[in-house]
Amino acid sequence: MLFRQLFDNTSSTYTYLLADETTRRAILIDPVFEQAQRDMALLRELNLTLALVVDTHAHADHVTAAWLLQEKTGCQIASAKVIGAEHVNLPLEDGQVFGVDGIQLKALSTPGHTNGCMSYVLEDQAMVFTGDTLLIRGCGRSDFQEGSAHNLFHSITEKLFSLPDHYMVYPAHDYNGRTQSTIGEEKAFNARVGGGADEHDFVEYMHAMKLPHPKKIDEAVPANHRSGCPENGLLPEEPDWGDIKVTYAGVPEVDIDWLQSHRSEVTLLDVRDIDEVRSDNSPVLQSDLLIPLDKLRQQVAEVPSERPVVALCRSGRRSAMAVSILTEAGIQQVASLRGGIMASL
Repeated sequence: MLFRQLFDNTSSTYTYLLADETTRRAILIDPVFEQAQRDMALLRELNLTLALVVDTHAHADHVTAAWLLQEKTGCQIASAKVIGAEHVNLPLEDGQVFGVDGIQLKALSTPGHTNGCMSYVLEDQAMVFTGDTLLIRGCGRSDFQEGSAHNLFHSITEKLFSLPDHYMVYPAHDYNGRTQSTIGEEKAFNARVGGGADEHDFVEYMHAMKLPHPKKIDEAVPANHRSGCPENGLLPEEPDWGDIKVTYAGVPEVDIDWLQSHRSEVTLLDVRDIDEVRSDNSPVLQSDLLIPLDKLRQQVAEVPSERPVVALCRSGRRSAMAVSILTEAGIQQVASLRGGIMASL
């Protein structure tokens, strides 16, 4: 199985990518709306087909990317049936087994943080994705969305802590850079529910927290009951000047076929060294402007911004840095030629 743990810095949310290495079909758990482009880039670079998006609950601190990814890829959406979210193809109930070929998850109803929380167990990999129910040395709050400290205690101690001690715990959040734990560790050391804490200890702890509500709760909760679909039902705006694909590294690119058919519509900037260009006898695209990368910051004012700019180099690596420099200088319609001049040979 191919596995990746992805992170959204704004909400401290973990998104999990699981994929069968034979069929190349993939599952995303808890994707974030603003990170959909990143997630799709990773899927594309790893040659994966997104088959299923799964949310652990209706989040209050960010908007899910489920609907957006469904619109972009045709994937199905799964979440707890009790939530009743729109656009869901697979409403999940306690004990239900689901997934894609080669990856089968078991849904565990673990309410308490919210009434619709689910955890997902991947038995053959000894993994459990606990959402906000069980965090690393902590747990989710229980003071909104029909949360209950009593229910949360029982969900953790009776369901999650009944899993084998060696099972790896992958939560939906961490605010201190921790990435994973185990059931055994949390049973022993969890600051709220571990080390033999009883229900009274836990409930008193939770009631004493008095946390402010998440900043995005008024936006996120209604949106997540629509699986992340905006109120207007429209997809986010994207660059309309070219067939832009953003890489997992965050670089906007166009391919050689698009560039050749739209050559007159863009400024083509060559960022190779002058001697490198002179010695290159291969049949390549004729650039409009030659500014070596090490001179670009000083000469960026020479780059016209009336038309979109496509930067090129031998392999596409230096032109990726050129895109960054041009963007910093305020040129917004900019991309790198994917694969560089090598792609035209």
